[in-house]
Amino acid sequence: MYPRWSPSLVGHLLAACLLTSPLLAGDLTPVDVQPTPRGLTAAVDSTISVRFDRPIDRSSIVPRRSFWAFGRWSGAADGAINYADGDRTVILQPARPFSAGEQVMVILSHQIQAVDGSFLRPQGYSFQFWTAAQPSGLDFVEADRFSTRTTPGQSSRAYGGFASDLDEDGFLDITIVNEDTDDLRVFLNRADGSASFADMLPPSTTGQVPSPSEPSDFNADGHVDVAVANTAGSSVSILLGLGDGSFAAQQQVTVGGTPRGIAVLDADGDGDVDVVNTNHADNSLSLLLNDGNGVLSVADTFGSTRDGEWALAAADMDEDGILDLVVGGQDNQTLRVYSGNGDSTFTAGSPFACGGRVWMVVLGDVNADGHEDAVVANSSSNNGAMLLGDGQGGFAAPVTQTTDPFPLATDLGDLDGDGDLDWLTASFSGDWALFTNDGHGGFTFDQAFVAPQAASCSLAFDADNDGDLDLALIDEIADEVIVMIHPGAPPLFADGFESGDIGEWNQP
Repeated sequence: MYPRWSPSLVGHLLAACLLTSPLLAGDLTPVDVQPTPRGLTAAVDSTISVRFDRPIDRSSIVPRRSFWAFGRWSGAADGAINYADGDRTVILQPARPFSAGEQVMVILSHQIQAVDGSFLRPQGYSFQFWTAAQPSGLDFVEADRFSTRTTPGQSSRAYGGFASDLDEDGFLDITIVNEDTDDLRVFLNRADGSASFADMLPPSTTGQVPSPSEPSDFNADGHVDVAVANTAGSSVSILLGLGDGSFAAQQQVTVGGTPRGIAVLDADGDGDVDVVNTNHADNSLSLLLNDGNGVLSVADTFGSTRDGEWALAAADMDEDGILDLVVGGQDNQTLRVYSGNGDSTFTAGSPFACGGRVWMVVLGDVNADGHEDAVVANSSSNNGAMLLGDGQGGFAAPVTQTTDPFPLATDLGDLDGDGDLDWLTASFSGDWALFTNDGHGGFTFDQAFVAPQAASCSLAFDADNDGDLDLALIDEIADEVIVMIHPGAPPLFADGFESGDIGEWNQP
């Protein structure tokens, strides 16, 4: 005799199946994230929280693997993972504060699973935000000046760098990329609040004529690593940090001809950081996938727009929780968004005029509308340009700003601490220039910093841990780094508190 199935019993069983089947339940979905994506004023002691549409399986939250964050200057945000709202909300409480005025990237892997068996979408989820910088008067004074040369008179050609905390003492160090000596040269912060730097560590070898670089944590060990494009070597170098200011021997991956731009992002949703670079000679881009242990794949070449691909940056331009690429084409003087598909592929959008022969592009919300914008340095066009983003992968017409001849670098940072991003340019045949933001994307020239010979780059970072943004100005012909700080503020120490409060951060 067959059992009798009532309509109500069938309904209950069907509902149970819908709740437990990954196929029927749909993807696990983030419904709220904090700090606000693309925001500019997150506190340095911010927690990172993601609220999902259903309870998550705690065992799928793996620090540095499936749920993690990386401050561009402060490094990997290690700390406690907590849960709230019936395990619908995951909260990362960093053990140390972020650095003032830096950009932070948050990465969620498709390996995150709900208790009902469903997973986060295959593309994963990622967003970026900026931390707040304290107000300052822009009355910079020189705190330190040092050479990148090992032998007087022998050029290293200091062509930029980054200001990440390599030795993990809570103070930001300076790493310079050198084109003539094919290496990285590290200067550790003396960590005494003076914004002065110790003598150079032994150089770390790169490929031939290294140029742009981006820090990240490629092997998930908590140490800052770096990817460098080698412009004459047709390669990208990955150097894994050892946590003491030094790097392991490079992994060098062959890419296309004349790589000029480089960016880091999770291109395939697996929770680790991959690398993309432009290849100017080949009018293409290369994707190097990470195996999760810091070993990068053979390059996969893509892009066929023949823009003269040169500049490159990554951000979520269409606000779908997947980072995209913004590519500056020098030959046709355009920016083009390559929308990330989250599966190791990108879709090229329409080109937008950028006002000149673009050399470098950086991204950030300059007019406080919640969308990513772009500022570019236009090299032989002798100008910079600002392009407002529309949040859908498009840009408005460029608004140009005359610079000294041949601007090579463009940078953003809240130099006056008023909650918006100010603009810095560096010109090979001139000086560094600072343009302040009126909060709506209107920039006004504020001051110039005179270059000894040729301004090549600037780093906006908190050199003395007092909570405001300082500058490292890099001259590629004089091979000098000039550290400029705001005077008068009380120093903060490695725990992010004033000297009388050392240790407070880690108290219960």
